[in-house]
Amino acid sequence: MSPNNSISIIIPVLNEERLIGKVIDHLHKTSTTLAIKEILCVDGGSSDNTCEIVKTRGATVIESGKGRAKQMNKGARNATGKILYFLHADTFTPQKFDEQILEAIGQGYDSGCFRMKFDTRNPILRFFAYLSRINHRLCRGGDQSLFVKRDLFNKTEGFNEAYLIYEDTEFITRLYKKSKFKIIPDAVITSARKYREKGWLRVQYHFGMIHLKNYMGAEPEELYSYYKKNILA
Repeated sequence: MSPNNSISIIIPVLNEERLIGKVIDHLHKTSTTLAIKEILCVDGGSSDNTCEIVKTRGATVIESGKGRAKQMNKGARNATGKILYFLHADTFTPQKFDEQILEAIGQGYDSGCFRMKFDTRNPILRFFAYLSRINHRLCRGGDQSLFVKRDLFNKTEGFNEAYLIYEDTEFITRLYKKSKFKIIPDAVITSARKYREKGWLRVQYHFGMIHLKNYMGAEPEELYSYYKKNILA
């Protein structure tokens, strides 16, 4: 394996004892090369057994302040791989995901993601997941996972920690301006748990409003205030 093709997987976690073990096991089952250098789970202060489960799976726990942008930046600072792969704690990779990332890098792409599917047959959510195949920044989100060369990550200064939500999309928007962005045709499977808990119509509507507010120039604080009031409440 070329050292230039080494992959660090970075997963921000907070009270994810129900899924994180399954996600790490799945990473091992779906990787097919020796490129995976490490799995870093960056914990934002879990009060459950998340960290213990991570350690029993042979992954590394890194302690961090709470906030996904802050956690992912800390993971990146501690990563030793040349390629950073950011994955949510409720998202499952496709077979040969590592091979597909390396292939995209070999084709000259410095950043990219997979298409995405939800673990539900809800037709509305399936439609929005279908849009993930479109290579436009408005169709991007963290649930699709994200790979980026570490040099490019550093050049673009990583995630903006002022964003308590929407940090993935804000960062990817900057990546689109700085690099060739690849949409890998295979799909990650992400949990629709938030939609099941809060109601798919409610969540999708308010996420749409957050997209619109961001597009219209809303500040990070306004986006989080709207999210806290309409989705977390």
